[in-house]
Amino acid sequence: MKTKTTKIIYWSGVIFISLWFGVSGFFELTKNPVVWDITQQLGYPPHFIYILGVFKLSGIVVLLLPNKQLRLKEWVFAGMFFDIIFAFFSKIAVLGFPATIDAIIAFSVLTVTYIMFRKLYASKLVFTNI
Repeated sequence: MKTKTTKIIYWSGVIFISLWFGVSGFFELTKNPVVWDITQQLGYPPHFIYILGVFKLSGIVVLLLPNKQLRLKEWVFAGMFFDIIFAFFSKIAVLGFPATIDAIIAFSVLTVTYIMFRKLYASKLVFTNI
């Protein structure tokens, strides 16, 4: 795969994930009833919902920085994976499988985006001895 194609796939994924997590984080911080009702139905306390919102919006800022904070971006990807996995299993346990479709889509897009990230920045992420 050419570098240009990899960049296009990567940035398309970053934009999609940023919109996905941005809307979710914004709704969590503004107590949007749709997000709050589902999250509380899953058993999460209100203070946790606020923390999710803050971390989602902070993570988006890091992801949108071009060619900077690569190690921190890996942590953001990890946090997003954990968020999606926990959402998937919480929803499947409480609401049933049909409610997990959004988590499956987000997980798929995030996985492809992370693979493209590793292709683009693999040489810059190697630890070096100081």
